[in-house]
Amino acid sequence: MNRKILFIILVVNLLLAGCSSLSAQAATPTAIPTVPADPAIIAEGRVEPVRFVNIALNSNGLVSEVMSKEGDQLKAGQTIAVLKSNDAQTLEEAQANASQALTSDYQNLRDAQYKLDDFPVPSDFKGMTPTEAVSETLDKLNTARDVFEPYRFNWDPRYGYLNLDDPHNYKVASKRTNTDALEAKKRLDDAWAMYRKAIQWLGLKTDLETAQASLDQDLQDNQALQDLSLSEDTAGVRAALANAEIRAPFSGTITNLNLKAGEFASTGQAAVTLADFSSWVVKTTDLTELDVVHITEGQMVTLTLDAIPGLTLHGTVQTISTNYIEKEGDIDYVVTIALTDPDPRLRWGMTAQVTFK
Repeated sequence: MNRKILFIILVVNLLLAGCSSLSAQAATPTAIPTVPADPAIIAEGRVEPVRFVNIALNSNGLVSEVMSKEGDQLKAGQTIAVLKSNDAQTLEEAQANASQALTSDYQNLRDAQYKLDDFPVPSDFKGMTPTEAVSETLDKLNTARDVFEPYRFNWDPRYGYLNLDDPHNYKVASKRTNTDALEAKKRLDDAWAMYRKAIQWLGLKTDLETAQASLDQDLQDNQALQDLSLSEDTAGVRAALANAEIRAPFSGTITNLNLKAGEFASTGQAAVTLADFSSWVVKTTDLTELDVVHITEGQMVTLTLDAIPGLTLHGTVQTISTNYIEKEGDIDYVVTIALTDPDPRLRWGMTAQVTFK
């Protein structure tokens, strides 16, 4: 056998041995290591100022003056714009009208108290309240009605009870029945009289309570209108009563202003957006019912921003909504995170990725 043939046989044997080795290796699977699941819950949210408000107009009118512009930082109670309208009033006008209303309220209260004190309360009502007197006299009235019912259709106020079934002999019938009928009618009349007395007494008591309630409300309104600090607590009353002026309900920055001097503005028109940028929150609506049960208020979170790569912020869960929103078939909840280390580069509406550990 020549050397060339021997060489070919040797190569073939080596190839067969190699294939056999590869087959043996392929037959033995390599174990894949188990990777533990990340327990963190991740959601997407939006950066928002700690508070903001969209102010709408409470009255129609011509915009006579605009004192502010977008970007202005205002103090609580500062005037933004003024409307000119016969149906609206300025703060000074509202304060004057509130004082007049108080004068009228005090007089109405005195009159109502006098009328109630002057009412002759029947002795039958002793120990009762007006409401109790109405209830008791109504029961007695209903009882008297039932007693008089058999005589009601045959009763003639000119002659008393008449037996109309036997008109030719009604005088004889009257002798037997007239006494009972007259007595039943008298009890019914007395019951009606006492019931009306009770209703009248209750009406006077109600008038007094209404006058007192009106006074209490106007005292609160007047106190709010006279608030020299123009605080947020009294801003709602000023907005409702001094509706010729648009004022800042809290200190903040105007981010949108939809008013121009000389233009007509309508009730309900969105006029101003005011935001408080002193601190920031992130709100997420991505947490489903399966995730939100693992989150608690006060829980620490970390946040990253698409707009500022490399920046990691921290925060705590401030609130978890008690109501839900339905989104694409899922039940989701709104979670608000208060940032503990805000960055000056933050802007309203930036996208944030929130990691709940």
